[in-house]
Parts: sequence; C-alpha cells; structure tokens
Amino acid sequence: MKEKNKVNELDIAKIKSEKPIKELIEFGIINVDKPSGWTSFDVVNHIRMKLGLTKCGHFGTLDPNVTGVLPICLEKTCKIQDLFMHHDKIYVGKMIFHKEIEEKKIKEAIKKFIGKINQLPPRKSRVKRVVREREVKKFEITNFDKEKREVSFVAEVEAGTYIRKLCSDLAESLGVGGQMTELRRIKAGLFSIQDKEFSSIEEIDKIIEEYKSGSKEGKEKLRKLIIPAEIITKLIKNIVVDKKWIDKLSHGSPIFDEMLDNFKEDKKIIFTKELFGVISNNKLIEIAKFSDKFEQKSILAKPESVLV
Repeated sequence: MKEKNKVNELDIAKIKSEKPIKELIEFGIINVDKPSGWTSFDVVNHIRMKLGLTKCGHFGTLDPNVTGVLPICLEKTCKIQDLFMHHDKIYVGKMIFHKEIEEKKIKEAIKKFIGKINQLPPRKSRVKRVVREREVKKFEITNFDKEKREVSFVAEVEAGTYIRKLCSDLAESLGVGGQMTELRRIKAGLFSIQDKEFSSIEEIDKIIEEYKSGSKEGKEKLRKLIIPAEIITKLIKNIVVDKKWIDKLSHGSPIFDEMLDNFKEDKKIIFTKELFGVISNNKLIEIAKFSDKFEQKSILAKPESVLV
C-alpha cells in the first residue's frame, strides 16, 4: 500500500530513538537557554567547539543581555536554517517608565501596538534602518509596580520585531519616556522553554563531556538532548516518494512524475512554488522547489538541499 500525503510529517520520536548518535549530531538541533552576557555567536561557537563540528548556526539572534530560547543548528541542519527562522516569537520582560504613570493609561496605550505596526529598527541593529511592517499578536501587562514605575509584560510577535523598540515606542507614545530592562525569549517557532531538551550551557557542557568519555550513559544523555532536524516537516508541506527513489534523489536527481506516490495531491504541493520536503521510509531526503525551466515536461521540481 502506498503512503498517503495526509501523513506529511515524520515520526520524530522514532528518529530520535533509533538514528545513530553521530547522524543525530550531523543533522540535529540543540535548544539552548542562552545566558545573559553571551552573544548568539558566542553560544554557536561554544557548541561547535565542544562537539568538534565544522558548522553551527542559530535560528534568530538574541542581544547579549537577553536570555532564553536559542536553537542551535548542527552541521547539515545549517542548509535549512532559514526555514526555521521566520516564525513567531514569544517574550517575557520588564520595562521601566521615567515618570509616574497610571496603569490604566498604559493599558489603553498598549492597544495601539497590537496588530500590524510600523517599526523603525534601533540604531544599533545590523539591518538597514527603514520602516518595516510587523505584526504584534499579543502585548499584555502581567504586573505593574507603581512605586518602581515598572511593568512586566508578555509579547507574541512576528519574527523580526524589536521588543526593545516596542517598549520605547510605547513609553514615547505616553509622553513619559522609558526603556526595556529585562527580556527573555520563551518560544521561537517550534522551540520553547517547555521542551524537555531545553538546557543551559552548563548542562550541555556536562552532557557533552560525558559523551566524549565514551560512557553509555553520556551517549544516551546526548541523544535525549538533540532534537532531530527532521522536525522541519512540521513547518513545511511534504510529498512522499517510494523508498526505491531514495538513492537517485540523494545524488541530486530532479523529481519526475513517476516518483510521485499520490500524483494529484503531490502535484498540488509542488505547484504552490513554495519549498517542500521530500520524505520516504521515515527519512527527510531533501528540500525541493518547483521548476518551470526544465525542457522535459516530466520533471516537476529540483533539489534545493539534499539531506541524506
């Protein structure tokens, strides 16, 4: 019986438990609790050196004094880094106002910053300083200390939204001035502080050292720590091909009509012209994209990143 496209995600738990540990390291993710005082690059470089890897990256920069979820991609995962990055983020933080202000006024003003907003990146940002539209899905006060003029808040925002700027713009709109004083990212796309794999640098270092010692316990702890990069299949559409095509696709073959298990449904996915996953036998073979430049009509798509 052919696999159906309705089963468009891989069994991540099975991959995590069965894949050889070296393969997990080569195509995996570590969900790091970034400490204050470290740059995102510091964390990437630290993990890379500890595991003795060639390549590492991350799924969205955090400022040095910001803590929380910083997923680190290992080796081949860097090929699909961009697919993980452009998803909503959730933060908790604190800001302080420079003058006395009533909580009621803050709550009224904050409503204007929910929904589609125009935001100019801060002067210290690395991106071009042009006004960009971003969506703020949630911006709420969780506590207000009138004596300290301090607000605790939670914000759920579109990727690329600057929380520090959101806070300063709110304070400016109230005419009292103010600034963000603390920030912690608690969710970034698929990754959260609730994940059982979410770990501090100290915890990660200890696990890696145990793994390097050759102990069976260290190996199993590292297995539990690493999230298979195949989790990307939860974020993108996927087509299913028979396992007999794995070898051909792994050598860069385009996708032909004959490879499609569920012809009509697969073509619908391919013709959306979005990047999609090609899966078979509980493996992510590649990320592919539609191509209308081939002379042969039977060729539907070409590989963007081969992952086996």
